[in-house]
Amino acid sequence: MTTKPIGRQMSGTAIYLLLGLGGLVSIAPYLMTLNAAFKPQSTLLSTQAWTPAVPATWSNFTQLWQQYDMSGFIVHTALVAVAITVGQLVFTTLAAYAFARLEFPGREPLFWLFIAMMMVPQIVTLIPLFLIMSHLNLVDTYRALILPYVFGTPYGIFLVRQYFQTIPADLEAAARIDGAGTWTILRRIMIPLGRPILATLATITFVNTWNSLLWPLMATSSERDEVVTVGISALQGQFASQLHILLPAAAVALLPLIVIFLLFQRHIVRSIALTGLK
Repeated sequence: MTTKPIGRQMSGTAIYLLLGLGGLVSIAPYLMTLNAAFKPQSTLLSTQAWTPAVPATWSNFTQLWQQYDMSGFIVHTALVAVAITVGQLVFTTLAAYAFARLEFPGREPLFWLFIAMMMVPQIVTLIPLFLIMSHLNLVDTYRALILPYVFGTPYGIFLVRQYFQTIPADLEAAARIDGAGTWTILRRIMIPLGRPILATLATITFVNTWNSLLWPLMATSSERDEVVTVGISALQGQFASQLHILLPAAAVALLPLIVIFLLFQRHIVRSIALTGLK
């Protein structure tokens, strides 16, 4: 009689241990980066990465700010990330609603043709994109960083469309009976009910933009609009032997992403549960 409960408890404990081990492996590099950022230069290479930073020091961060324009890189990245995130929220919402609820000829073929673009590796489009920006004289400007990605992505449209399709159509039908138009339905029904998936899209877009390296590296060539990833890559080349500067820079670039995830994690989990997307 007691075999099954004990077996279930052991199975549950094993699952939790495996999940805990997987979580620890996932976050260990970030924890070691944060830990190493506070280590004195004299002990950085003489101790293991997981050895606690005792005594901890802020001198690495002070030296980083004195020798490098880290605050400028963070401001540039924040401007670009916010602009792309806002743009993608607007245009992705419009496109997703059209593909989910509006009837027009060729809707399904057009949607799947658009989704097929997800299969195209981003690196394939970089050279044509650079040539377009070069012909428009936009290279080394904020517009070159923002314009290619501000109008949405196939993944974002697919994500929001799937969520919109889970909203009962009866709500929209009732609103139309009461005289509501398409814009009113979108603003007062679809967007309020779609807040979890829109928060998820905003988080994904902001994080991807913040971490983007290849396109900013190609599109910018001066410090006036360089983003944090390009700044850190240049830092790595300039101070290759000074890890006590490189690690605090990586830690500073990481902190905004942690804050954003903590703020929106409830919406992310809820949207994944409702759409079934992983």
